[in-house]
Amino acid sequence: MKKLKFILSLSAISVAANIYAQNAATNSIGQITKPLSLVDCLNIALQQNAAILKAQNDLRASQGVVIQTRAVALPQVTAGGQYKHTEQSAIESFPASTNQFPNQSWNVGVQATEVIYNGGKTIAALRAAGATKKQAVAQFNTTVADALLAVRTAYYDVLLANQQVTVHEASVNLLQKELDDQQNRYNAGTVPKFNVLRAEVAVANERPNLIRAKNDYRIAKNNLSNLLGYNLPRDIFEDVPLQLTDTLDDAPYEINLPDAIRQALSQRSELEASRENETLQKLSVVNARSGYQPTISAFAGYNWNNSQFVDPNDLGYTLHGWNFGGELSWNIFDGLLTHGKVVQAKAQFEKSKTDLADESRQIELQVRTAYSQFIEAKEVLQSQEKVQEEADEALREANARQQAGTGTQLDVLDAETALTQARTTQVQALHDYDVARANLQRAIGQDMAAATK
Repeated sequence: MKKLKFILSLSAISVAANIYAQNAATNSIGQITKPLSLVDCLNIALQQNAAILKAQNDLRASQGVVIQTRAVALPQVTAGGQYKHTEQSAIESFPASTNQFPNQSWNVGVQATEVIYNGGKTIAALRAAGATKKQAVAQFNTTVADALLAVRTAYYDVLLANQQVTVHEASVNLLQKELDDQQNRYNAGTVPKFNVLRAEVAVANERPNLIRAKNDYRIAKNNLSNLLGYNLPRDIFEDVPLQLTDTLDDAPYEINLPDAIRQALSQRSELEASRENETLQKLSVVNARSGYQPTISAFAGYNWNNSQFVDPNDLGYTLHGWNFGGELSWNIFDGLLTHGKVVQAKAQFEKSKTDLADESRQIELQVRTAYSQFIEAKEVLQSQEKVQEEADEALREANARQQAGTGTQLDVLDAETALTQARTTQVQALHDYDVARANLQRAIGQDMAAATK
């Protein structure tokens, strides 16, 4: 998990600098048709998946929030100046006096101000900045993990759809072969027309399954392309030219439920974000209570201004010097504004603690659910280990019995249907196992960008 955070933090900084160039490269038709492994797809998603790119922007925005939060602890330096010209008719003078008062003035100054004490607000701001940064990274990791899980699932969906097309194409070819055989037998006068009609119905019933499988394959590839951030050329409308090199697998994955829950509670980025949110809400209470306390600040500056009395008409005669001092302010009564802020902050803090406890329960539930689904998928896959072999053998026996005259055409068609069902179930079981394994790994909080399946 630490490795993932390190990689993702680097990704958030470095990928943003050249993201547009990478988009241009990975959206070329040559790149789209390039053979892709699952790891290749995950790497591409890290570079140009929309959800990840938006999360990177959110992470950078949070860095701005951190800087703003820390600003309260740093000295404020301001500079200002003024020039003023007033008509003599607007300047009041002493009666019977012939002297004219100056009608031009200017001043320039620089001043630095530092808050010495503000009821703990400064310290709370510094801690809040750190908590905000950690929360933002945790939220970014959550988005990346969810996006990579979606890519993994979409990759497996494409593999499944491709295998389903192969299964139903084989089924149509097998049934078409049976139809040709029955047609030849009918032409030879050895079987009735009924056998031909039944074979034609079997082929016709299987063709819609093949059509649906091809459509599912097209949709699955479009979905994966979208998750990879590809901008597909407009002339590609029938079939996206994705070439996936990996296959569905039954690689073992061993973990017991108590260990899975323990890892999830220590590794899930959602929990880390909730913990940091609780810290932020606790600091908000400190910040609200600071309104009860006085604010003490110190300032120092340097000023320049023209003389008003030595030579009023000489704007170049300058007076300048240092000034420094302190300031104390204290709201003795603010109409219960501070009290209201404290009540609100305390309520939000209590809510954050409830959210954290609920998040822990929800994550444990997700692990339990994902673990149960993984066990189910594993058991279903194991139950299908020899089914396809048995279905192949059953079809061979049915054909042999028909050739020997001891079996019927219905036996052959039933055996062919059973074989198709066995192949379909086997492929679906492999897919469900891979998806369930990925979901369990995500629920535990494992690195979804790892090369291992």
